[in-house]
Amino acid sequence: MNSAILHPEVQQFITENLKSDITKLIFKGSPFNGVSIQELANQIVAKQKSEHKLTSWFHTDNIFYPPKISIEQTSSEITAKYKSSLVKGNSIIDITGGFGVDCFYFSKQFKGVTHCEINDDLSTIVKHNYQQLNVKNITTFSGDGIEFLKNSEQKFDCIYIDPSRRNDIKGKVFLLNDCLPNVPENIDFLFSKSNQILIKNSPILDITSTINELKFVKEIHIVALNNEVKELLFLLEKDYNNTIQIKTVNINKNNIQSFNFSYQKEVNSEYSKPLTYLYEPNAAILKSGGFHDVSTKLGIYKLHQHSHLYTSDKLIDFPGRVFNIENIIPYNKKKIKNLLHQNKANITIRNFPKTVAQIRKETKIKDGGASYLFFTTINNNDLIVIYCKKKMIQFPKKQYVLIKNIFEN
Repeated sequence: MNSAILHPEVQQFITENLKSDITKLIFKGSPFNGVSIQELANQIVAKQKSEHKLTSWFHTDNIFYPPKISIEQTSSEITAKYKSSLVKGNSIIDITGGFGVDCFYFSKQFKGVTHCEINDDLSTIVKHNYQQLNVKNITTFSGDGIEFLKNSEQKFDCIYIDPSRRNDIKGKVFLLNDCLPNVPENIDFLFSKSNQILIKNSPILDITSTINELKFVKEIHIVALNNEVKELLFLLEKDYNNTIQIKTVNINKNNIQSFNFSYQKEVNSEYSKPLTYLYEPNAAILKSGGFHDVSTKLGIYKLHQHSHLYTSDKLIDFPGRVFNIENIIPYNKKKIKNLLHQNKANITIRNFPKTVAQIRKETKIKDGGASYLFFTTINNNDLIVIYCKKKMIQFPKKQYVLIKNIFEN
């Protein structure tokens, strides 16, 4: 950590160049002795990335930023605030501390927080930033979190882990065993140090495979931000052997959509042709796999086992997008254009044999506008096109209070 970056004139330079062209700035070189232009560029880019993701850091003076990859990989403040609401107690340890955003929010729920980070330079940066953020109940440790636990006599109320994928693992599909630290390999030891473990996982991790790797899974939280899944959170409780609860949340600026169900509870959907309203689940539900639960719990019909679209005659508060159905036709590219007043529409495919690109090439329909076309398969296996307009939903005041609490720091 180069402390010269914290000098007032250097900090002023960083602030004044947040909107500058980084490439041109690098060619000019550094105006300061002891601070390279590469270091300045990293501080500028990392701070730029923090403006919306880490607003508390962005608006605090004398924050030192790590390499930009640490900013890209860290939790956002919104998701950190959410996960801090899942656990409570007197003491928590984060054995994979990183840039320390999660610990910052855990410190608001726990009396004492321990932040372990194996990268010594990053640990020093985090300790400095906590001082700037006026956080007094976080202890930082530079070293391996598992080793820290082995050398500690303390038993914590919760252990938090954000395993990182090993660099030698190729392809998109991987298991917790492919990550560092190896949680399944250390699970018995971890439960000797705490009765509660919270694990943050990549959105691409397979839920069923992860359950099979772990012990005592109590809850799985699928967290989406603006309809993009950001985190899978596995909450483990020692000796828990009841039904696992799946909890999905999609946090938007206009509303917060939640849907919960029991893992592997046998339920069956009822099916129908499209009725008055069409429902498209949000990304968190699509990741959860609880497609029959949506139909059963919300009392709406599924179009087809594999289409993951729903319908009803009565409007419901749905965790996803809601549309008024204007028209339905069999799939026929010559008839599709007759549905539209203009040759423009938003196209979605669900359980359909052609891609959006292929459909646009065939029909010459441009992207955009207020019309929506869903190309899908219904329960008798007919291919159809559903012409819709988006339904604007009014949310109760308590929803806006909840949104305000999550988005404000």
